[in-house]
Amino acid sequence: MKLHIASVAKISKLGLLILITLIIFQGEYAFAQTSQTKASDKPFVVEYYYKARWGNADEFIRLFKKNHYPVLKKEMELGRILRVEAVKPRYHNTEDGRWDYRVTIVWKNVETAHDEFNPETITKQLYPDQETFKREEQRRFEILLAHWDLPITSVNLDEK
Repeated sequence: MKLHIASVAKISKLGLLILITLIIFQGEYAFAQTSQTKASDKPFVVEYYYKARWGNADEFIRLFKKNHYPVLKKEMELGRILRVEAVKPRYHNTEDGRWDYRVTIVWKNVETAHDEFNPETITKQLYPDQETFKREEQRRFEILLAHWDLPITSVNLDEK
């Protein structure tokens, strides 16, 4: 009889251990889901920097406005992008730190910024002459010396 009671006690301890493990994992899963939901509800901001070859910055922004900005505006209409704005430096900088334009895009959320959306249907609708569109887009990138994307997050300076 002692052997039987000992076996039941071992099984009960094992069952209790399994139950505790399941409760812990369920809590971690729920926390992960909550964190993921919060991240998908927040806008995702990316700054896109463009450094054109000397003397080509005006041509770059002209082509950007003509061929790329209308596509971004269509994505705004679809609700994928919340805001697009561009700035350029007022003064010159050193060559290694120089950039000509910074375009800030506020995406609906991080998932939207990285999903598999293909803007080709938009470009075909906006630019029926695809040959000219592709040639001008190729030129826009040929005149770039550098291009980099920088996802950013706000810092609350009042928070202690």
